[in-house]
Amino acid sequence: MYDVIIVGSGPAGLAAAIYGKRAGLQTVVLEKNPLSGGQILNTYEVDNYPGLPLISGMELGNKFRQHADEQGAEFVTAEVREIRDHGTYKELLTDHQTYETRTVVLAMGAAHRMLGVPGEQELSGMGVSYCATCDGAFFRGRSVAVVGGGDVALEDALFLARGCEKVYLIHRRDQFRGAAILQQRVLETENIEPVYDTVVEEICGEDAVESLQLYNKKEDKRSSLAVQGVFIAVGIVPNTGQIKGLPDLDEGGYIIAGEDGVTSIPGIFAAGDIRTKALRQVITATSDGANAIASAERYIYEHQTAKKTADCPSGVDRADSV
Repeated sequence: MYDVIIVGSGPAGLAAAIYGKRAGLQTVVLEKNPLSGGQILNTYEVDNYPGLPLISGMELGNKFRQHADEQGAEFVTAEVREIRDHGTYKELLTDHQTYETRTVVLAMGAAHRMLGVPGEQELSGMGVSYCATCDGAFFRGRSVAVVGGGDVALEDALFLARGCEKVYLIHRRDQFRGAAILQQRVLETENIEPVYDTVVEEICGEDAVESLQLYNKKEDKRSSLAVQGVFIAVGIVPNTGQIKGLPDLDEGGYIIAGEDGVTSIPGIFAAGDIRTKALRQVITATSDGANAIASAERYIYEHQTAKKTADCPSGVDRADSV
């Protein structure tokens, strides 16, 4: 039986693996994708992680994984289907086998949110992308659109502007929501054109993206925009929909947990983008992983102490009873 099973290998899960091994806990990470790192793998440049300025998301993810490997953390590629709570231990049913553990750290992260418009699924991989750093090179010298107004959308537009002829940054509101410094960079980049108060109604094309059907809410006007690619960056959704037996969720599907990672099920903790929190960044995810392990370690100690007390009746010294 493991002391802690970590579900997910993004920044939160990898930090938990490092801290779990350093705490002397029997630790295993169950990862759906053997390429550790989570969402940061899709980030061209991470410039706000202390001590590692201007590092690529891929490189940072690799560093996290290497650190966990050096600590001796065990990694298994498996998809968790169900969690069963037996009080003193938990069962995790995966697509391969069943695991038993004293505690669980849920760190499955979140996935890209879809627009849900005609043509999106049909042209996925044929001009529709959710990862500018993965697919941007295919559109060098072409016109593309980025949909969204947060940090990721602004970062994607800046990245694509380096190689694309034109980047249209489409946002449904009258101003972007991303960091001020990113907004400034976008507005100063000549080949990025902001398109405000506008939503995408349809992605058009036969065998590849050819154009977008747009609707300007402020002007109540529809138009067509010729592009060869569209990069969708409209937020994330938590990866909680496919696992049975999870702790309580909020209306958005996030696991309800505080800074200590404690959830509605004793012995199950949540870390990273999967839990309710105000700020979802790499640094807060790694902090969550450390906090969740601290809580798991405390939980294990308290239950071991409680068991010893129960085994030794009050008022009877174990040595005297021999």
